[in-house]
Amino acid sequence: MSFPWLEFSTLMLAFGINAVIPGADFAMVLRQSIAHDRRAALFTSAGIATSILVHGSYTLLGVGVIVGQSLLLFNILKWAGAAYLVYLAISALRSPPPQPPVASELAATRRGDMAAFALGFFTNLLNPKAVLFFLALFTSLVSAHTGGDIKVAYVLCMSIMLFAWFALVSVFFTTPSVRESFFRFGRWFNRVTGITFILLAVRVALAQQH
Repeated sequence: MSFPWLEFSTLMLAFGINAVIPGADFAMVLRQSIAHDRRAALFTSAGIATSILVHGSYTLLGVGVIVGQSLLLFNILKWAGAAYLVYLAISALRSPPPQPPVASELAATRRGDMAAFALGFFTNLLNPKAVLFFLALFTSLVSAHTGGDIKVAYVLCMSIMLFAWFALVSVFFTTPSVRESFFRFGRWFNRVTGITFILLAVRVALAQQH
């Protein structure tokens, strides 16, 4: 069986367009880039990309259909995601103004690699719209006759694509000149990112099944 390049290209295009639209993942990578450093932002990006593997796995196993059709399970995921974003908002609002890190802080950041990874992982995993998005993608764009191994390859490519995108975002926002411009905002940076997470939490809380 030949590889379905047209199906693959259509799927990647749809996924890529959705990936670059700013949302909770983008806000989190931006905050990690400015408040911490490139390493933290990259580990957060890796967490987001790994979460895509989870979404893809349960979609291929059919679990996503159950979550998408169960009002109870969908609401549990929705409110967990909203609560997590509110927690991130409170953390941002209570944080000190971002400052250029010194050597000792960089060492501490390296010890927090898994924490940065977890931030990205759960930010994406607890987004109920990701469940519905994956269901819509695979239902509408992937043929029922496409082999399981090819579908797995699709999910892996999505994960790699998402990591590549947020890695670029991380590199851009940790460029010294860009970071310096954000540092000048002081506490306003924390206030804006905190409010952004609150608005995203409201958006998640208002999400509906379709």
